[in-house]
Amino acid sequence: MTDNQTSLDKKFKSEEDKKNTSETKRERDELDDLFDDFVSKESLFKDKDVLSLRHVPNTIPHRQKQIKKLGMILAPALRNDRPSNIFIYGKTGTGKTLCTLHTLNRIVERVKDSDVNLTFAYLNCKLKKVADTEYRIIAALAKNLGEKVPATGLPTDEVYNIFLKKLDETEQVVILVLDEIDRLVQKTGDEILYTLTRINSELKRAKLCLIGISNDVRFIENIDPRVKSSLSEEELIFPPYNALELKDILSERSELAFTKDVINSGVLAKCAAYAAKEHGDARRALDLLRVAGEVAERAAADSVEMEHIREAEDKIEKNRILELVKTLPNQSKILIYSIFFLNKQKHKLETGEIYEAYADLCKVNDTSILTQRRISDLISELDMLGLINARVISKGRHGRTREIYSTIPSDLTEIMSSELRVELML
Repeated sequence: MTDNQTSLDKKFKSEEDKKNTSETKRERDELDDLFDDFVSKESLFKDKDVLSLRHVPNTIPHRQKQIKKLGMILAPALRNDRPSNIFIYGKTGTGKTLCTLHTLNRIVERVKDSDVNLTFAYLNCKLKKVADTEYRIIAALAKNLGEKVPATGLPTDEVYNIFLKKLDETEQVVILVLDEIDRLVQKTGDEILYTLTRINSELKRAKLCLIGISNDVRFIENIDPRVKSSLSEEELIFPPYNALELKDILSERSELAFTKDVINSGVLAKCAAYAAKEHGDARRALDLLRVAGEVAERAAADSVEMEHIREAEDKIEKNRILELVKTLPNQSKILIYSIFFLNKQKHKLETGEIYEAYADLCKVNDTSILTQRRISDLISELDMLGLINARVISKGRHGRTREIYSTIPSDLTEIMSSELRVELML
């Protein structure tokens, strides 16, 4: 290489370094400006946590009847007696968990300065690595009571004995809340529920009460009749909220969540109407209001307007679909991936061609192939969830079939296909 060539290379590298340094500096300046603007501008939010799931308010509108009944069932615990087991059901966002935790917090507060030893443990059975095996469930329950149990390594019987010993070490009433209890049964079967509903016969000092919470009332019809009778000593139904009730909830929370006069007229009614359409889901209404506030802040707006609600609605809908697909069982994931794959070539599909594609993918994934009848049931479930549209059409003397297509926007389909391909190793 000549000296002139070396000199040119050095000059080019020097200019390139200067360019990169200049671009990095400009990027930093832009970020600093963005952060400065954000920090200097007064937030629209006063307390964003008020709109989150973990917030337990002092008052819960339009649920006095359910709270009163729950209080009456749990009241025996105030005298050191075991309350009846309770099964609570209703659609998502109808206040089941909120009212349960509110009532339990109140009852624990009531006995704080008395001789009654009362505690409760809460377990969300939807969480991964918590309720996916019997071992982990019992370990999580023991941990809730203050006992350390290794994540793995012990026989399940030994973990159960540790939990039992911890439970019975003092005279106490323990109320155990199993949220999304149907997920627990899907993952591990109903043996653990049978064990827990029979545990009082093994306890000498403590008393255990179970509260099962579910979005699916039908799940209890498919469990062991002995478990069903024990778990459902008392039943409590939470109906969906209507639009007016949702507006009351939003109005109460928005006063605590936002600074004064940032919510424009009609915004709360729009959020309430959106959630009422989605089976009266208060959680959806609160999410929509929170995301709309975040969208407004990013746009440097002084208040939350209808346009922010519309943008938030689009964001939430996409996130909801993504989360829904992630929680599907493996067989359903393979099935919906088959539909996504075929939809690239053809808009409307029939059951037979979907089944062929599904069976081929099962072979690639080394998964057992379900019968065509079972796949037909899974297609109905995906249709019910709103992920696909399955319409029965007549083919004259050739009988009937279903015309199936994805209802998910193409941009989301690409994202989900990519994630499913990695997860299912296709």
